[in-house]
Amino acid sequence: MRGGDVTARPDHRLRVVVADDSELVCEVLAHLLGGEHGFEVVATAHDGAAAAAAVEALRPDAVTMDLQMPGTDGFGGIARIMAATPTPILVLTGRPEEAVGFRALALGALDLLEKPAAGGDLAAYGARLRSRLRLIAGVRVIRHPRGLRGAAAVLPPRPAARCELVVVGASLGGPRALAALLQGLPPAFPLPVAVVQHIADGFAEGLAAWLAHEAGRPVRVARDGDALAPGVVLLAPSGHHLEVGPGRVHLSGAPPIDTFRPSVEPLFRSAARAYGRSACGVILTGMGHDGAEALKELRAAGGITLAQDEATSVVFGMPRAALEAGAVDRVLPLDAIARTLAGLAR
Repeated sequence: MRGGDVTARPDHRLRVVVADDSELVCEVLAHLLGGEHGFEVVATAHDGAAAAAAVEALRPDAVTMDLQMPGTDGFGGIARIMAATPTPILVLTGRPEEAVGFRALALGALDLLEKPAAGGDLAAYGARLRSRLRLIAGVRVIRHPRGLRGAAAVLPPRPAARCELVVVGASLGGPRALAALLQGLPPAFPLPVAVVQHIADGFAEGLAAWLAHEAGRPVRVARDGDALAPGVVLLAPSGHHLEVGPGRVHLSGAPPIDTFRPSVEPLFRSAARAYGRSACGVILTGMGHDGAEALKELRAAGGITLAQDEATSVVFGMPRAALEAGAVDRVLPLDAIARTLAGLAR
């Protein structure tokens, strides 16, 4: 996918195709996405092929996709949709702790959410579901041949110190970007990596397992006091901010920052304090501005700061905000970020 922008259409009723092999789940989702909430379920489908056909015929704003369906499963449905009629897809899974759902993001789905639980709070779940759908339905896949990629040249070049730590922040589109970034690093990459990825509660363990499999390197959810070990990637857990100190990480239960916990801000800010010019900060695809001000602090402390370019971002919001804040040394495509990190580690 190429760079995406967000288009707000407050008076537009969002049209959704719901794909699940359970008639009951389809009914529940249709109820939660009723017209009074600004949504319209335009079709339900019970396998991936039917979902792809409905999307091609009806051109909805978004799709909810189950993965385990008879016949053509959700993975096949996502592949067909993204090949024929690219549409924002929210994957609903009953197994958030497993890595399998992240395969769907590699195929082009935008986000993951747990399925509604039997006996759970449907009102609260419905609010989360609608919020996620509004978020992804605003992503429009468009080309921006110029964008802001050249703007980083106004920042004066600086001599690079040897990097001792990499800190990374990402949001919407981040799992795929993280996988590509980690795959692009050399097998014996010697630096510890600390990551904050905005993701629904319960999905961090599955994301870590999927990234470890895709990248062929150690990736795990951070625990308080974990050592920052060479070549090991530590991922912020759900519900905690991740901070770094000399050689170790710290988990914080401080209040959310702009609704996010974990937020990218504490990670970058703590890296600026503890590592200064020996840290490298990377801001990847995502909506909003989380991390921009703290990345500026990291740059002011002497650290090298990189941002994913618009062409390879699903949403250029977070990199754009960091760029506009004067926080970014270089704006690069994902493969060039990996090469740059490899060079800084030598």
